[in-house]
Amino acid sequence: MTSVGPDPSTTPSGDAVELRALSKHYGDLVAVDDIDLQVRDGEFLTLLGPSGSGKTTTLSMIAGFTAPSGGQVVVRGTDITATPPHKRNMGMVFQNYSLFPHLDVLANVAFPLRQRGVARATRLARARDALEAVELGARTAAMPNELSGGQQQRVALARALVFEPSLLLMDEPFGALDRGLREKMQLEVRRIHRELSVTVLFVTHDQQEALTMSDRIAVFNRGSIEQIGTPDELYERPASLFVATFVGESTVIAGRAQGETLVTDTGTALPLPAALEGPAALVVRPERVRVHAPDQRPSGSAGVAATVRDVTYLGAHRRVELDTEVGEVVAHIAAGDPAPEPGAHLAISWQVATSAAFPDPDGDEHRDHGSAEVASPSPSEHRSAP
Repeated sequence: MTSVGPDPSTTPSGDAVELRALSKHYGDLVAVDDIDLQVRDGEFLTLLGPSGSGKTTTLSMIAGFTAPSGGQVVVRGTDITATPPHKRNMGMVFQNYSLFPHLDVLANVAFPLRQRGVARATRLARARDALEAVELGARTAAMPNELSGGQQQRVALARALVFEPSLLLMDEPFGALDRGLREKMQLEVRRIHRELSVTVLFVTHDQQEALTMSDRIAVFNRGSIEQIGTPDELYERPASLFVATFVGESTVIAGRAQGETLVTDTGTALPLPAALEGPAALVVRPERVRVHAPDQRPSGSAGVAATVRDVTYLGAHRRVELDTEVGEVVAHIAAGDPAPEPGAHLAISWQVATSAAFPDPDGDEHRDHGSAEVASPSPSEHRSAP
């Protein structure tokens, strides 16, 4: 396919997209707070965060639908902050597909080229190529209401790619799909990204989706970016308590740090992987927790006595919920390993080096709910923003 319309890729070289002190205020509400972000050419970068964290507002400012309160949007070295949306050469895929119900699939995909004045024969040929890329070449004459949800989403993707945009923006595109179809579309978009080498900015609140699809992830919280990194960096080396609990499931044990020791409200002393002082939280991933007999704790590990509350079979592993003197702890046991029975009195342990510890600004709040709590993968609401 040949590029049509204004093409920022012809401007001086640099990052595909750079956000410089970008902000958005709605009166006293700060939706996006002076963020800096560099998106590499050809990468798949996900903006991840709970509702109201600023990720969708950021995407809207990049697309040109929302005017920033301050800062710049720079595409390949060119400041496009004041450029209207239709001149930014960016493809956009929304959650609700936004297909024209009165046009067939081919006409829907060809529409952006028609708007750009491309000759009919050329735009139809390019639309057919785009539909082949999403494996819908045989459905060109179908109407949108004759397609499944996944097929409609692929038509929307083809329409966003047909004019070879400099950047593909995707805002919660799989939110309306069931789990099986959602997973299939995740793989489909990753395949298209690899084949076309298009730069993708993807917004989601689903941390598993972000881990599955992304080259890098920017974790948003309350209008700011908490951490940017690869999926394994965020999971294995979180930079804050928020990232550690938002990305993946964790057990959070709250207390007061005294050097390399955490003392919980119940008086239990647990070793920390690094020295801290004051309110702190120890974070342990469930796959790092070992369940065993009380007298079999491995050397170099921390642990406590535990009683099995519940065991859930999840295919590749079993999720074991345990009551301990420091609160609820979750462990994952491989499906092929022996599973403990509910009510069994055992012990749990983890290698200190595999845990993480952070200052806990909400330490008093944690103590109101007990010394330990399980941070599940489901995101929580933090605050709303327009």
